[in-house]
Amino acid sequence: MDGGKFHPCSGEPWHSYEGENNHLPTSARQAVEWAVASGILELPKIDPYDILAGDMASALREEFATDDKGRRYRVNHAVRVTRGGVQHTFRAMLGHAPHSHVEKAFAQRREQIIGDCLQLRTDVDVYNEMNIGKRPAIQLILDFVDDVAERQIAEQSKHKAA
Repeated sequence: MDGGKFHPCSGEPWHSYEGENNHLPTSARQAVEWAVASGILELPKIDPYDILAGDMASALREEFATDDKGRRYRVNHAVRVTRGGVQHTFRAMLGHAPHSHVEKAFAQRREQIIGDCLQLRTDVDVYNEMNIGKRPAIQLILDFVDDVAERQIAEQSKHKAA
């Protein structure tokens, strides 16, 4: 806490809002508006270059192309690097990026997926343990081989039909 204010990246403003609103599902936007109006959060000073860079990064993440076989692929690939304690993200286009960049980008994305699966497994297990005897346990399958194969077939079928 800094001078009685919370940092928006902490969970404190969210938990305060959520508790005052009977733990009902809500948006982060509603919680932030409430926290600013309540004096819990202050609106940040904004660097226009950061805003533009963030907008550009979002656009680059969403840029896809289709190859001659009809496969939709992500054009730009990011690699995160920490230098001097500061994280930097470097992007390169798939057809022009050095092999080492693409290899690192794919490895980092795979690690993100593994981290997401581990967290999901933990969340499901904790939820199920909190609700033993109250409801059927939620089942979670983390083997995606069949799912990926099915989607590849569906994508190939779409391309052949077009």
